[in-house]
Amino acid sequence: MHKIDVMTFENYLQQFEDILNHPENHPTYQDDEYYQYTKMNWTRMGRWLKRFEPNEAFQQFIGTISEPQQWIIITEPWCGDAAHAVPMLAKMAAQNPNITVDIQLRDSAPFLIDSYLTNGGKSIPILVIRNQDGADLAVWGPRPKGCQDLFLSLKEQGKDFSDIKEEIQKWYNTDKGTEIQKEIQALLHK
Repeated sequence: MHKIDVMTFENYLQQFEDILNHPENHPTYQDDEYYQYTKMNWTRMGRWLKRFEPNEAFQQFIGTISEPQQWIIITEPWCGDAAHAVPMLAKMAAQNPNITVDIQLRDSAPFLIDSYLTNGGKSIPILVIRNQDGADLAVWGPRPKGCQDLFLSLKEQGKDFSDIKEEIQKWYNTDKGTEIQKEIQALLHK
């Protein structure tokens, strides 16, 4: 297994902010649509960073992890689901000093996403939880099951992408991070 450069959550926030302040330095974000998604996602992430706290049950569970783990989050600033999940995952990991977070950008080398496709696609965010030897313990993503079921149902009904995005947004706002905590706990409890 090759060693990959580590981007902390704090580094990711700095890069995110640099994209917003200097889109001319980031080719993807010279596309106004990507830039606008990213601006909206910065606001959403900020809201979750202020409001989301892991619940008591999750905090108790995560506190029992005694072996070092690396939580690799494959994401991109333009991704709407990531604006919700990534700050939640970072705050969940921060509950235990044995867990380090490494952000990997989907569209940059080493293209880790290629090993974690969802139905053949590069859906993000993806969380890869590894032990201290670099072996995968669990993989989660790209969104909580209830949200994914809603997404697939709306897509199957032929709904417009803007309507789908709005419904997904409502789902995250209503759920408030409950499902993602349950799912990560269940994955790690195995």
